[in-house]
Amino acid sequence: MSVATPVLKMRRAPGFTLIEVLVAMIVLAVGLLGLASLQATSLRFNSSAYLRSQATNIAYDMVDRMRANRQAALTGAYDGQAIANPAPACASVALAGATIAARDIQSWRTAMACALPQGTGSIARNNSTFTLVIQWDDSRGQEAAQQFTMVTDL
Repeated sequence: MSVATPVLKMRRAPGFTLIEVLVAMIVLAVGLLGLASLQATSLRFNSSAYLRSQATNIAYDMVDRMRANRQAALTGAYDGQAIANPAPACASVALAGATIAARDIQSWRTAMACALPQGTGSIARNNSTFTLVIQWDDSRGQEAAQQFTMVTDL
């Protein structure tokens, strides 16, 4: 005697595979949008970090110039440089017959204006302690106005 096995009928679900594909496409699209947002944020922060690195290099350059001309720096030749508003344009102007300190300051201002958007800076002296402040527009980064402050002793 043989036992008859019941025949299972498969019910057809037309369109079910199409719904699965559509859901997978939505999940993929959301993932790609998240990846694009992550890339845009990464580019913005990378730009901000690059500008901060430029400001650091420009500040160290000016401190090195003041150390090379230490006597003039300690007697006040680099004092009184205030943050310019509006920021100077990126144009190199040669100062004929100017002192080394005046040429250093002009070179420093030109470097800030050319390397940083709306780049400007100030130098303040308290005895032999100098405070350099570099300011630039970082509207593509975290905030609109960024400042880098460096304090050094000559």
